[in-house]
Amino acid sequence: MLSISLMGSCTQSDTVNLTFEKDLIPEGIAVDAKSGRFYLSSLRKNKIVTANIDGSNPSDFIGSGQYDYLSGFGMTIKGDTLYALGNSLQKQNNSSVLLLLNIKSGQLIARYKANIPPYAYLNDLAVSKNNEIFITDSESDKIYHIQRPGKKLEVFLDTFEVEHSNGIAISDDNTKLYLASARGIRVVDIKTRKVLNQPNKASSGIDGMKFYKNSLIGIVDKGVMRYFLNENGTEITTIKELIRFDDTYKSPTTFDIIDDTIYFIKNVQLDNFNDSTNVVIDPDKLESLVLMKYQIKNKIK
Repeated sequence: MLSISLMGSCTQSDTVNLTFEKDLIPEGIAVDAKSGRFYLSSLRKNKIVTANIDGSNPSDFIGSGQYDYLSGFGMTIKGDTLYALGNSLQKQNNSSVLLLLNIKSGQLIARYKANIPPYAYLNDLAVSKNNEIFITDSESDKIYHIQRPGKKLEVFLDTFEVEHSNGIAISDDNTKLYLASARGIRVVDIKTRKVLNQPNKASSGIDGMKFYKNSLIGIVDKGVMRYFLNENGTEITTIKELIRFDDTYKSPTTFDIIDDTIYFIKNVQLDNFNDSTNVVIDPDKLESLVLMKYQIKNKIK
């Protein structure tokens, strides 16, 4: 039987005030454990910025529109490579791009462009140990993949069982894909491409999601949740609330996990941004961005 534990407000956290532009409107975040720097993709400015974890030495990693980058979405780091998704957002003649960038130099390694009719919303991605890239499309029932060093974006899965997927994660043994869909977290066997579990409303509404020590951690509207899995990694057994958002949390979306610490932007301020016109609704209400750091305790109860 599925159990749910609510713990209330987070007490094991730290915050860092950032000096990036207030109207950055960040979406994706990725942390490089080697250099101690983090990277943010900007929805509004079509660029990626970077700074040290303590907020020092902020700078542009790539400039607006560099390498044909679009409004920034999900990002992840594998080795010395930053994988960064972008979308043009408009409903007509929509386009998407995936950039692979050298994390040290910012130089382009590879670029994948896609125009998927009638409209695609390539949202988040995960990269396997054999360099296969999996990408969610939040406007369809499709999951895409690229097998590096291949040049093609291909459909990996097309079924209503994973409709409108957003967050995505891969098990440590690279056998299972986890999709935060409109039908809850769905578990997919990568080899057979079969969905292994039943729909689960208790795990719906997730934005960013990561696999962590035989569990999944996801951001929802009300906070950060941890979804413990059974021994086989095919079913959710326990749900625990890690962080409960109060009014100071403004639309956190995605996050990264490094050394048992969760990193995310506390006040993205999506509610003050019109993505169809790329305009901040009320510039006077913009706040300086805040990086949240939360240390995970690995107990179920």
